[in-house]
Amino acid sequence: MKKIAYVFLFMVLLLSSNMPSASAQCAMCTVSAEQSVKNGNTQGKGLNTGIIYLLAIPYLLITGMGILWYVKYRKKTPEQVFNISE
Repeated sequence: MKKIAYVFLFMVLLLSSNMPSASAQCAMCTVSAEQSVKNGNTQGKGLNTGIIYLLAIPYLLITGMGILWYVKYRKKTPEQVFNISE
């Protein structure tokens, strides 16, 4: 129980810390996005949205496969195996 409390406390402290934001672009994309923002375009925002989209899709697919695997192959109780119904 202490382990769970320590992990929870660590996560709360990590999420509440004031960490600087990270830049998730290559050097050429960063320059292109900065120049487009200076010129009044919104292409930089679209570029960042595209990067987030490409980052999220693999995690969503793996999570979905994990849920399907858990539902299909979880350990069944004896009532489920023998299909006992009253």
